[in-house]
Amino acid sequence: MTSMRKKYDASFKLEVARMVVDQGLSVAQVVQSMQVGESALRRWIEQYRAEQMGQPGIGNPLTAEQQRIRQLESENRQLRSDNDLLKKASAFFARELK
Repeated sequence: MTSMRKKYDASFKLEVARMVVDQGLSVAQVVQSMQVGESALRRWIEQYRAEQMGQPGIGNPLTAEQQRIRQLESENRQLRSDNDLLKKASAFFARELK
């Protein structure tokens, strides 16, 4: 029998990470009270601390600010790609008209 992997939303991860970082609770206390894995909690704490320093971190963003930054970066990449495509198309059609 295989066990199903638990999935937590970003707000829960943020809340649990704040319990350790901001409230000063120990990792062991939070693991026991919130029934989460220790390694998962340590990853969330690392992600939260990275985001607090303005860095993107390694996993999915926890804070709303970092989520918005990732969304804007993705949109920016798409717009740049679209713009490059339009430049190439206009250059192609400009050569065809000559």
